[in-house]
Amino acid sequence: MPPTQPTPVVPGAEPFAFPGGPAGAGTGVLLVHGFTGSPYSMRPWGEHLAAEGFAVRAPLLPGHGTRWQDCNLSTEQDWVDAVTGAFDELRAECDRVVVAGLSMGGTLAVRLAELRADDVDALVLVNPSLLTERLDAKLLPVLARLTPSWKAIANDVKKPGVDEKAYAKLPTRAVLGLRRLWTATRADLGRVTAPLLVFRSVTDHVVEPASVRVLLAGVASSDTTEVLLEDSYHVATLDNDAPAIFERSAAWIRERVPVREGDT
Repeated sequence: MPPTQPTPVVPGAEPFAFPGGPAGAGTGVLLVHGFTGSPYSMRPWGEHLAAEGFAVRAPLLPGHGTRWQDCNLSTEQDWVDAVTGAFDELRAECDRVVVAGLSMGGTLAVRLAELRADDVDALVLVNPSLLTERLDAKLLPVLARLTPSWKAIANDVKKPGVDEKAYAKLPTRAVLGLRRLWTATRADLGRVTAPLLVFRSVTDHVVEPASVRVLLAGVASSDTTEVLLEDSYHVATLDNDAPAIFERSAAWIRERVPVREGDT
């Protein structure tokens, strides 16, 4: 029997990398997409940061950007390993690395800051997820045994005509991995010491405000800033407030991760 060929990546969902200043100097930004999404949701942000002179890398998380069935074959450790590998690659090019993430990408960014507290220079998060208060979530372990998929959570965008190119179905078994990631991340929040900027949409139909409350109450960072987004839903990096996210994050990174003397 011939070996199974990997599922092709959906056009637009590919990982991307943009060069910054000379190798070994300057600041890099690692962008991490959300659950069932892809780097497509991060590309405009990445392009803006690259235009500002930052080196940028956005990996494609295992099980994403292809078909939803592939996501059920991936675990939370696969996602952590992918983010860690991309971080190390960017760290080899830059003296300082900021980790930024959307939704589950924010969870993974926080997890990396827990595991590599001495290496992550700052965190920028957009609607990060750490828990859910939805009552039907309690049924998930049963649903995961009964059905491999459920209704999608994609395209929570206020701006008309936007498609984030996420899966049309929710892979239930992968959600169990997301929940395990939440549990591990919440338990270690006190290990996060990096400066933290978090953008939170006032109206978000995917992640409740409790996630950011738990995050800010739990981290040990002495420098935390929360910015409310009044005109965007969950996928704010593709929504009406995206330009404000891009501009404010770039300015904040320059303030919190200053260029060291001798860098070019």
